[in-house]
Amino acid sequence: MNLELDSDAIRAAFSQPDNDGAFQGDLAGYLRVLGLRKPMVLFAFPPKAAGTFLRTAAITAVDGQLIRVVHAQGGRDAQPYLPTFIAYYLGGLGNEPLVTHIHMQALPANRHFVEALDLKPIIMLRSIPDMIASYWDMLETDPVARKEGLNCLIPENFLEMSDTSKADFLIDILGPWYASYFATWLRYVEDEPERILVLHYSDFRQDSAATLAAALTHAEIPRPLETCRQAVEATWRERKAFRFNVGKEHRGKAYFTQHQIDRLVRMLSHYAIAPAVMEELLG
Repeated sequence: MNLELDSDAIRAAFSQPDNDGAFQGDLAGYLRVLGLRKPMVLFAFPPKAAGTFLRTAAITAVDGQLIRVVHAQGGRDAQPYLPTFIAYYLGGLGNEPLVTHIHMQALPANRHFVEALDLKPIIMLRSIPDMIASYWDMLETDPVARKEGLNCLIPENFLEMSDTSKADFLIDILGPWYASYFATWLRYVEDEPERILVLHYSDFRQDSAATLAAALTHAEIPRPLETCRQAVEATWRERKAFRFNVGKEHRGKAYFTQHQIDRLVRMLSHYAIAPAVMEELLG
C-alpha cells in the first residue's frame, strides 16, 4: 500500500470516539470532509440474504474492489474499522470503488460511524426462517462455516445432533441476533429514511439486475440497467463460489415447526415492527 498520511489522518486513525462511538469537534469535521472524496458500496446485509452474490455483481458492474472494512471477520457483530476507511479515501487502496459486505447491526456506535463519513448503507429484508434454513444447509456441508460460526459458537457435535436439536439451537441462538439486526435497522430507517436503502428479497429474486441498479444508484455509483444485468448474469454462472444456496422463498417452513417459528415471533414482538414487515420477516 502506497499511502502517505498527513498529521490529520494520523490523529484520526489513532483517536478514540466517545464511549457511544460519536466523533466530536475537529475529528468529526475531518471525517465528514474525508467521506466526501469518493463513494463506496456498503451492503450491510444479514447473513444468507444474497449479500455475497450482490457484492460480487456490484464489483463487476463498477469495476470495483472487495475490501474487508472490519478488524477481523471472526469477531462478533461487525464494526467498521476506521483506518481502512481513511486509507481508502486517501487513495492508499487504489482508485477502484470500494465494495464491501458486512453483517452489521445499526447499533449506536455503528450509526455514529455511518454518519461521521456520510455513508449510504444498503440492507435486505428476507424471511428469517429462510435465512436460518440456508445457514443450516451450509453448516451441514462446510466445515469452515462450522469452525467460524456466525456471531456464535457452533457445537462440535452439530452434525451428530438430531434435526430437532439443530433447529432448536439455530432458532434459540441465531434468532435473537436476527431480531436485533432488523429492529436496529428499521429504527434507523425511520430516523433517516434517505440514508438507508431497504431492498426486498422477493424483488431480488424477481429482477436481480434492477435490485443491483437500485443499490448502485443509492451508493452514488449508478450504472445502466444493462450493465447490471450483465454483471448479475456473470455472477450467477459462478453463484456456488459465492455461497448462493437455493434462493427459494418460504423454504424455512420445511425446516422449523410452528412452535419454533412462534419463538421468532416472540423475539420480534419486543420491537415496534409494522405488521407488513413482520409478515415479510416471518415468511
